[in-house]
Amino acid sequence: MSQQDTIFAMASGAGRGAVAVLRMSGPASATILQGLAGGLPEARRASLRRLRAPQTAEVLDHALVLWFPGPASYTGEDSAELHLHGGPAVIAAVAQALVALGARPAEPGEFTRRAFLNGRMDLTAAEGIADLIAAETEAQRRQALRQADGALARLYGGWADRLARLLAHQEAAIEFAEDDLPTDLGDRARAGAAALRAEMATHLADEGRGERLREGLLVAILGAPNAGKSSLLNALAGREAAIVSARAGTTRDVVEVRLDLAGVPVTLADTAGLREAQDEIELEGIRRARRRAEEADLVLAVFATDAPPDAETLAWIRPGAVVLANKVDIAPAPGLIGGAVPLPVSARTGVGLSNLRDRLAAEAARLAGAGDAALLTRPRHRAALSEAVAWLAEAEVAALPELVSEALRAALRSLGRLTGRVGVEDILDIVFRDFCIGK
Repeated sequence: MSQQDTIFAMASGAGRGAVAVLRMSGPASATILQGLAGGLPEARRASLRRLRAPQTAEVLDHALVLWFPGPASYTGEDSAELHLHGGPAVIAAVAQALVALGARPAEPGEFTRRAFLNGRMDLTAAEGIADLIAAETEAQRRQALRQADGALARLYGGWADRLARLLAHQEAAIEFAEDDLPTDLGDRARAGAAALRAEMATHLADEGRGERLREGLLVAILGAPNAGKSSLLNALAGREAAIVSARAGTTRDVVEVRLDLAGVPVTLADTAGLREAQDEIELEGIRRARRRAEEADLVLAVFATDAPPDAETLAWIRPGAVVLANKVDIAPAPGLIGGAVPLPVSARTGVGLSNLRDRLAAEAARLAGAGDAALLTRPRHRAALSEAVAWLAEAEVAALPELVSEALRAALRSLGRLTGRVGVEDILDIVFRDFCIGK
């Protein structure tokens, strides 16, 4: 895989359609487009062209052709788009012509990889584009679009710039101590490291909201047999996703449905009833129910109003859990269950379900942080920033100027892994720009 290759790939979805968009990028794009379309159209203006086979001059398709000369293109290279008729035979014939003219099919993600290598975006923006393509809900789309537009890149890039300047000043204080430089550069570096560490630590203390929004929340429904868990799942899903029966122990495995709550993707999991197991299969179902509850971002503890609260479910009433009193069409809801005020519902009649959906939407928005802030979206981000914070803490307490410098350099490397950009030349530029050493 070489950047000297000219590559092409379908940019529209798979399958038959009225129009198919084929994208090309690389140093030979102009030559290939001239050979295929009989010349280069005006830059960034759609032009109707006959596409011809390179050897036979047979017309392959009538297509709209767009030409994007680099560096002002998605990849930063000369690029083109062919808007073809969407038949498989047309697409295959044009692809064959492109290969004959010297292009090759692109590897997965190669267009965005080239955009990164050519300085059109950093790694966080590239990840945002991947998330934007995969977004299922409005909140996911907004978060991915912010990231693709550079919200994280600007935040992390700003930190990297400040850190590079601190390191440059610390290096200058060590290497050019006899020059006419400020005497408090080392103290400034430590103070700057402390301020940066505090900002990064605040960013990290987000309770994983961005990651939850990207991956989706897991909500586990727990309760005793016949508490109405499966009926609640079906009512919230709007379909018969789980088998409902008056016989205790009907649900033996975890049944899941995917919901969109306030723009947050949520997996709602119905679990086996919590009780003393009657056989090995039910025992395994209860074990899976408990494991699901431990993994869940939110627990719905369901109690039937026509039975006393069971100890197993009461044990799951923890901070953040939503307590439900189901079957209020049979008996009224108690004022408290396990010290918590329950939400009265009836899965059979629909009473209280609107309030339950509103409550779940509010909890989903709280847990996933569906707002305007630039949030961490991947464990990779969290690991790199945590490492940077640890190195900045080292810089604050290091006894020797050289150790301060090494800690700052390590912190900058951690940020560089996050954004994909850091280099020695950046540090040298700051040293000579800020101090004009050597005149």
